[in-house]
Amino acid sequence: MQSKYLLINIDPVAVSIGPLDIHWYGVMYLLAFLSFWMIGNHRAMSQRWWGWSKQDVSDVLFYGMLGVIIGGRMGYMLFYASDLLLQNPLSIVKLWDGGMSFHGGLLGVIVAMLWFARRTRRSFWQVADFVAPMVPLGLAFGRLGNFIGGELWGRLSDVPWAMIFAKSTGFGAGETTALNEAWNSGALDHLARHPSQGYPAGLEGLALFIILMWYSRKPRAAASVSGLFLIGYGAFRLVAEFFREPDQHLGFLAMDWLTMGMLLSLPMIAAGFIIMWYAGHANTPTKQG
Repeated sequence: MQSKYLLINIDPVAVSIGPLDIHWYGVMYLLAFLSFWMIGNHRAMSQRWWGWSKQDVSDVLFYGMLGVIIGGRMGYMLFYASDLLLQNPLSIVKLWDGGMSFHGGLLGVIVAMLWFARRTRRSFWQVADFVAPMVPLGLAFGRLGNFIGGELWGRLSDVPWAMIFAKSTGFGAGETTALNEAWNSGALDHLARHPSQGYPAGLEGLALFIILMWYSRKPRAAASVSGLFLIGYGAFRLVAEFFREPDQHLGFLAMDWLTMGMLLSLPMIAAGFIIMWYAGHANTPTKQG
C-alpha cells in the first residue's frame, strides 16, 4: 500500500562549499533581512513623509538583526528550553541546532529600535511604525525555514494536505532507508500531521504583511501601525496554535488546549488594542518632516 501523505525529510544543508555548510535555516534568515532592506529602501524613497534615508534603513536593519538573533535565541531558551539551558548554558549559542522564539526576538527588536531612535533623535513610535510592516514577510521566511527543517510540526490529522515529518516518526538521521520503506508501505500514515508551519507563514506572514503595507501607505496616528501589528500577529498566532503540536517538554499548559504560544500572544493582543486606543486619542501623525 502506497502512503497517501507526503514525507518531509529535507536535507537541512542547502549548499556545501568545502568544509562550510550553509543551512536552509540561515538562507531563510538572509532572505528575511534582504526583503526588509529592499522594501525599506523602496518605502523610504517613495513615501518621503516618513523622513527616512537608505542609510537609516541599513542602520536599523543592522541593529534589528542583532535584536532578532540575540533576543530570539535567548527567548527560546528561557521560554521553551529552560531545562536545557540550566544543564548546558553554552547551548544558548548553538543557533545551528534551531530554536528561535518570536516573542524573544520581538523584545530584542524593541531594544534595538529604542537604541536607534535615541541615536537618530526620533521617537520610538516613528521608528516602530516604519519597521512594523516589513517584519511579517521575514516571519514568513522563518516559518518556511521551520518547514524545511521539519520542526514545529502540527498536530496529528487526516486532512488531505497532512504530511509526515521524518523527525516526528522516531527514525534516526541515519535510518533513511528504513524510513522510506515504512513510508512507502503506508505504515506511517497514522503519524500524518498538519503542516502547521505553513499556516502562520500565510497568516502572520503574508496576510499581515499585506494588511500593514496597505494600512501604512499614508500617514497614520503615531503608534497605530505598531498597535495593529501586535493585534494582527497575536490573533493569527492564536489561530495557528490550535493546529501546532505543543513543545514536547512543555505540552499543554492548562485545560488540554492552552499552549505557551497562546499564553505569550494574549498580552500582545491586549497591548495592541491599548496602543491603538492611545494612538487614536493622541492623534499625533507619524510624519517626520
